[in-house]
Amino acid sequence: MAQERDTARRSAHAIVLTGSLVMLFSSTAVSGINFATNVVMARLLGPAMFGQVAVATTLLMIASCITLAFQMVCAKFVARNETQGGKVAVYRGLLKNSWVVSLCLGLALVAAQGPVSRYLNVPSSVLIAILAVGIAFYAPVGVRRGAMQGLCLFPRLSATFVVEATTRFVIGVALILMGYGVLGGVGAISVAVVMAYFIPGVPKSLRIKAVEEQPASFAEAFQAIVFFVGQVIINNIDIVMVKHFFPADQAGLYAAVALVGRVLYFVAWSVVSAMFPVSASVKKEHESPNVIWLPMALVAGISALFILLVSAFPQVIMGAIFGRAFAPTSSLLSLYAIATAIYAIAMVLMAYEISRRIANVGWLQLLFSGILVLVIGAYHHSLREVIVVQIVLLTVMLVLVSFPFLRRLWRRDSMEVLP
Repeated sequence: MAQERDTARRSAHAIVLTGSLVMLFSSTAVSGINFATNVVMARLLGPAMFGQVAVATTLLMIASCITLAFQMVCAKFVARNETQGGKVAVYRGLLKNSWVVSLCLGLALVAAQGPVSRYLNVPSSVLIAILAVGIAFYAPVGVRRGAMQGLCLFPRLSATFVVEATTRFVIGVALILMGYGVLGGVGAISVAVVMAYFIPGVPKSLRIKAVEEQPASFAEAFQAIVFFVGQVIINNIDIVMVKHFFPADQAGLYAAVALVGRVLYFVAWSVVSAMFPVSASVKKEHESPNVIWLPMALVAGISALFILLVSAFPQVIMGAIFGRAFAPTSSLLSLYAIATAIYAIAMVLMAYEISRRIANVGWLQLLFSGILVLVIGAYHHSLREVIVVQIVLLTVMLVLVSFPFLRRLWRRDSMEVLP
């Protein structure tokens, strides 16, 4: 039994390490493409107009709570089903449901385009309608990505993100240069999502006859939705609220800082993406917290290096990437990096818990996301204060989400020392 557990542990570590390297490489490529896209857009449009494109991207990220929930549930149950027919049944069932949900979201955004554009100080509601096209495809994209993740097809999974980023760069920059301005930048976001749905295609292993074995449960789906609603709010609500409370120029400057800080988040999520299906597929009798140590070490190490880099060269980074108009934000960069690093470590712990069981960490995160909205609403006298609020609340959340993991680890160690 011990030998079987050790073999399963080594295999899990090998898959996590290989998958993490693949996803880290693709994340670096995607981040580079996204940087190029946003740098060109920021330079061509200026802070005020760039802020409008950034807030459209943020709205897409908010809608991604549904997309990521479908991806997590699909990955979890595709990994758990031992037969190929069972994996196909999960994929097809979730894909059908995702289309219903995603189309409803797109139509709802079109219906509310007027109030949404007024709240965000967007000059034209057409921008919201254009974005709704991408949202109508976004949840099905999540199901396809979840199937690839559950099958540990990390090169194919990474390709979907590269396709999306590349499409947004090529189409977005081209449309802006053609004179479409913000409309072109937002339109490219929707086109990129549509392209990510079709390229790359569905793996051949998912085209066989489906056999119902271990369907995705409502409880699992609801848990994933709760988790990603909290995650999306924490990662994006600051940009939305800054856009509402601050002048357009300052909102654009903050969006640039957040863009740099999010590089760390996406790198950390790449590691989590590799860990999640491996942890979900490990049988209960082989469950061990050792699965989490490698991802935790990777995220912590990368976070430390990132914070040191942006703290040492903030003006060089902001000036070289966005130009002199964005240089005043350099003092905020290290603070935002610290906030992102704290959340990245908490994210590893929460994803591990959710991969193994129905966990309460998602509800805890959702609670803190609501508190974050209230506190930023009360304390937003400066951009610096907005970031400090996030650091304090995320630190408290990290301590609290650590308790379930540490408690089980202590119990496990206590049982091992018993005679």
